[in-house]
Amino acid sequence: MLHRKLTLVTSANSLLVAISLQVNASPAPTQDLSLYVSRPVTAKGLFTKGIEGPASPSASDLFVVNFKEQGTIGRIPIAGNKEPEIYVKLPKGSIGNAIRFDRDGRMFVADYKKHNILEVVKTPDGKMEARILFTSPAFHQPNDLTTARDGTLYASDPFWKKRTGKLWKISRTANGEVVGTELRAKRKLGPVNGIDLSPDDQTLFVSESFSREIWSYQVAGDELKDPKLVIKFKDFDVDGLRVDQAGRIFVTRIEKGTIAIVRPDGSVEREVATTAKEPTNLAFGGSDGKTVFVTQRAGGYVESFRAEHPGREWCLLVVNHAHESCSIKR
Repeated sequence: MLHRKLTLVTSANSLLVAISLQVNASPAPTQDLSLYVSRPVTAKGLFTKGIEGPASPSASDLFVVNFKEQGTIGRIPIAGNKEPEIYVKLPKGSIGNAIRFDRDGRMFVADYKKHNILEVVKTPDGKMEARILFTSPAFHQPNDLTTARDGTLYASDPFWKKRTGKLWKISRTANGEVVGTELRAKRKLGPVNGIDLSPDDQTLFVSESFSREIWSYQVAGDELKDPKLVIKFKDFDVDGLRVDQAGRIFVTRIEKGTIAIVRPDGSVEREVATTAKEPTNLAFGGSDGKTVFVTQRAGGYVESFRAEHPGREWCLLVVNHAHESCSIKR
């Protein structure tokens, strides 16, 4: 998100509060021509200018922040004839910017306004409630999240005013205590934005705003090793990103109105045109994990397109990981 600290919360019931476009590349003769064509999924105006952080943990639902008003999470049925609805309202003053699910289906939200990582839980009376999982006085504003196979959360934390940022690792100890650590890097980080892992969990990909760069790091404990510049775009800023099961990076190019699909070697495979100029983030979902949902700030709606491979995070979920589409030979 382009908006331009560590107190520990050890509750077991807490929550942490990221599509592809078509441009010039010609499809291979055997390629399904319906791939990479983005179309609206919802009506315009359902979301505020803060539309962001889509996540789809199942074939039936898509969750997006700031539905109808700031500080909400909306649930959009992607199967059946149900209407979109408010799934949960965040604590007073909190505004979400990212949603992620871990492999067991727990929902986390990056709350950039109150500087928290939230977890959404079901209360004894059956209602959904967002509770603080982790917070820190060293947070600038948690912006985006990603989850690893072992349950570790990684969060981007940009400091827009100084054009710098931090990356955090948040995990649980053996006794269930939630701990957060600022990851150390040999290079000075810019305003970190979108974040995701490679399919093998070994490489962390991070977009940096203003510089229009994507960097990769090897995570070793609390260190970010072997920093490599994956790509630097000549124009138009970058925002949220996701990685598919084949290791390709899907990154939103806000104000250009595309999703760039970048190979791990930094070459651009293609760009997918969105239906408006301000895509902010994306998520893989649907019945096979190959539908890319994109949040569109210009008009406040969601659009989607089909891709060749499912998303890494979609395949991470226990309910999906055995799906045939997740088995890819690289």
